[in-house]
Amino acid sequence: MKPLLRDEPAEPAFSPLAGLDDVCAEHGIDPQHLERALYGPAREFLARPGKAFRARLIEGCFRLAGGAGDSVPQAALEAIELLHGGSLIVDDIQDDAETRRGAPALHRTIGTARALNTGNWLYFVALARLDALALAPEVMWRLSQSAHRCLIRCHEGQALDLALLVGDLRRGELGSIVNFISALKTGALTGFAAQLGATAAGAPPQVAHTLCGFGKQVGVALQMLDDLGSIVAPGRHHKALEDLRGQRASWVWSWASETLDEHTYRQLLKLLGRESELTTLRERLADAVEPLGRKRVHEALTRAERELAPLHAPTSALEALHAELTRLEHSYG
Repeated sequence: MKPLLRDEPAEPAFSPLAGLDDVCAEHGIDPQHLERALYGPAREFLARPGKAFRARLIEGCFRLAGGAGDSVPQAALEAIELLHGGSLIVDDIQDDAETRRGAPALHRTIGTARALNTGNWLYFVALARLDALALAPEVMWRLSQSAHRCLIRCHEGQALDLALLVGDLRRGELGSIVNFISALKTGALTGFAAQLGATAAGAPPQVAHTLCGFGKQVGVALQMLDDLGSIVAPGRHHKALEDLRGQRASWVWSWASETLDEHTYRQLLKLLGRESELTTLRERLADAVEPLGRKRVHEALTRAERELAPLHAPTSALEALHAELTRLEHSYG
């Protein structure tokens, strides 16, 4: 079964800014100033290799909803990659991250102020790309509402993620809180991607709603994979240390609360405040949660696929999406 999307995503277009060079010229300003200040850093960041899973999800849901062939609107694929790219830049600032996609985080190279502006700008470029879709006015209105709601939910989830320290939470509430944050922060964007694919295919609102729900559940599984991969995949240990340093309430801690006795769990929490102990803490958490984490990821993806049952979608589209989710499950080490 071939992948839903080629491995190298197309560089997102900047066509919503067409004509700005002329405006610069009218004011006697060299357009290269804007290139150096904004376009160049954004283009370099977006060109870094990534999984492009959200764009793949759009293509998969486009086909599930009856879209034909390779006619997924390029604007839809670009919009989701631009939204995701902007969120990564802002997340890296908030996490004080060192690297992203094999290179220094953008704020490490151009400074926090310019990186924050670039990340926020990408959100608005993404919304502008949606305007390029050839949709009926009422459909475009619903899609615009969904895009705004997605951004609101992502920021609400990020607020909780930044504010709630794992050591301040009760063991009994940890799983529910982590699930809620994941649904807001990651699920909102993958849900919107799925809805965008269905809408681009001309699906009725109920089909788009069903696929949005499917996408949200995939997003929760994706966050599980991201948390798990950071502690077990050698190439991502830096991300685990960032999360431990920030004392984030992650799926790793949720699973640890299930597998460890109270004394051991409290011992590990005490290591959070000791920089020299973070590598040891990561190793102990990995040993404690990896089997359960892999099981929960698989269960979450299986539940997500069950959401598709009412659609009676083409078998070929279901098989292709299943193959993509299987590939995702095994891509985090």
